[in-house]
Parts: sequence; structure tokens; C-alpha cells
Amino acid sequence: MLLSKGFEIEMYTGTPSGDVVGLSDKIVANLEGNFAKEPDSRNVEYITSPSTQYERQLCELLRPRRKIREYLQRLGNYTFIPGSTLSLGGSDRFYRSDPNNPYHEYIEKTYGTTVVTASVHINVGIEDPEVLLRACRLIRVEAPLYLALSASSPFIDGEPTGYHSTRWAVFPQTPAHVPLFESHAHHIRWVEEQLAAGTMQSVRHLWASVRPNGDRRPYDLNRLELRICDLVTDPIALLSITALLEARLLQLIADPQLDPLEMSTLPATTRAEDLLTITAANESAVARSSLDAQLTHWQDGRKILARDWIEEVYQEVWAIAKQNGFNCFLSPVQKILREGNTAQQWLKLHAYGFEPRSIIVQSIQAMSDRELELEDKLCSSAMV
Repeated sequence: MLLSKGFEIEMYTGTPSGDVVGLSDKIVANLEGNFAKEPDSRNVEYITSPSTQYERQLCELLRPRRKIREYLQRLGNYTFIPGSTLSLGGSDRFYRSDPNNPYHEYIEKTYGTTVVTASVHINVGIEDPEVLLRACRLIRVEAPLYLALSASSPFIDGEPTGYHSTRWAVFPQTPAHVPLFESHAHHIRWVEEQLAAGTMQSVRHLWASVRPNGDRRPYDLNRLELRICDLVTDPIALLSITALLEARLLQLIADPQLDPLEMSTLPATTRAEDLLTITAANESAVARSSLDAQLTHWQDGRKILARDWIEEVYQEVWAIAKQNGFNCFLSPVQKILREGNTAQQWLKLHAYGFEPRSIIVQSIQAMSDRELELEDKLCSSAMV
């Protein structure tokens, strides 16, 4: 059994020299496709159609990107900029994509440029709402592992920040306290309370690492949305992270006892809140050190490095991925563990004396080259 998957990809646009330029209003106005404006015009979002097949999702990730690239070239010498923060400058002001949008005005006034980040949201279809909420509980406490694999924001305004994921370190998780939802009814009741209290402006205004999603939230839910990941520009790396997520979810569906509220050995009377406390600390540690962060395991409270925890999960789910025919998409996780995520690779170059701008410029070219390579090898016939 394969689960349906889809992606929301947010990317910066700008110049080949790494300067971010707001063009999303033009892209959305002039291109046909599933493109969307973010409140700040400097990043644009595209959304892939859901599919169970990894091969199809690979092309779904590449096709809109090529379409935007062609349009950017018609506008001028513009391109995509990798990374999840304003790496080389511009964090001092907001560039509204829709000046007349009251929700965008609220976001700018409330959060400023802490929300002007690029990322990837991974959506995985689960129709049964109670199974979905159980999945959200497990992935909520393991979300730091996916951030560790994806971290790509070590710079802001041309300087290293001390974080591997500056994006997650500064991003305003909203509301401030989001519980581990014990049931669909609990989720509905909580969302209604937040809307009434004004801590959420709409059903979309739930910015946590993981959330249940659907076409009529919070009542009709059909997918898990993992929101914690930094932007992963290499589609193969992104699909490997997705394969780890899907295999873990298939494991949970087959074994409901994997639910943290059931399996954790933390005291039952305070378990839900203790799990949230541990998870928040783990997220902070991973934002700073990604794969090398020391974490606390939700199951029994033991200390474990993020990379070792990921390796444990990988070994647990490998057979599931193989049985369902997507182990070849899971295996590149090992390359990330071996070579480091984007942030670690950039910081290594910086330690060798390369300036952030030269690192970003090099990465801009590498991203473009990688897309061409994958299009030619794997998607050329599908993308004609």
C-alpha cells in the first residue's frame, strides 16, 4: 500500500549573484499553474498534484520549476535562490506581494520578516481522521529528525547565525501552545476555541511542525502536513526524506501501538505535556546543530544524536519500503547522513574561507545543473 503524496514548495527568486528579488506577484499573474503568492513577494509557492508514485512526484517537482525558470528568463536575468532564509540580505524590511490583502497586513505587522522564509511542506494522505491524528502525534515528536535532514538556512544578511536552520529558530510557531491532539474531536474543539479567542485568525493560521489538513478544516481532514522542513532543492533528497516519512507512517498504520501516547514510558499523568516539552527542546537543538544535535527520545527519555535516531528509524522501516517498492527512493537518506545536509555543507565551505555570497552563487548553479540532469535522465518524455 502506497500513500498519496504532494508538496508545497516555497522558493526565493532573484539574481544569479544571489540577491533576492520579489517577483511572485508577476509569476502568479502571468503563469498558468498551481502557483501562489506568499505575503512577501520574494518567494513564490508551487504545489504538486497528489500521487502515490515517487517517479511521478519527481517530475511534478521539476515541471513547475522549469516553467518558472523560463518565465524568469523572459523577465530578465533571474533565477531561483537556494536556502530557507534571506541569506545575503534584505531581512530588515517586508515586500508585500498584495498590499491590499488584510491578512498579509496582519502577518507583516505581527511577525515581520521572521515569516519571510522558504521551505517545503510534505502532505501525505490518510483518510481516517483518528488514524490521521495518531499519525500527527508520532510525527510531531519525530519532526526534529526531518528538520535535521533538511536544514538549509545557516546564514542571514551575509553572516552565519550559529544555527543550521535559522528559519526554524526564528519562525513564529502559532499558537504558542499546540497540544498533542488526542482525537479528532479534541482537534475540532481546540481549533474552535482558538478561533473564538483570536489566537488563530483562520483555520490556516496553525503554524506548527505538523498539522492535520483537509478541504474543510478542522471537520473534514484527509492528510498529514509536515511543515518543519527547510527547503530541499534536490528532488531526489526531498523524495528520500518523504520516503522515510511514508515508511514510518505505514509502520504506524500497521502497528497503532507506535502512538507516543501509548508507547512512551514517561509518566502517564503528565505524558502529553512531557512529550511536548521534550519535542520543543529537540526542535531547538536541531535548529542549532541539525544532524549532530543531542536529542531526548520520546519513547524512554534516553539521549541520542539526531543522526543515530534517524539511522534507527531507517533500519526499522527499510523492509516496509522494500515491500512497497520504494526503497530505492529511501536509500539517499544515507547520503545525507554521510555527506551532511545543505547547511552543514555550506558551513564547511565557510570554515574553509568561502564567503556566504560565493557559497550561494555556487549553489544556484549547482541547483540548476541538477534539475537539468534529472530532467534529461528521468523526466524528459513526461515533460514535453
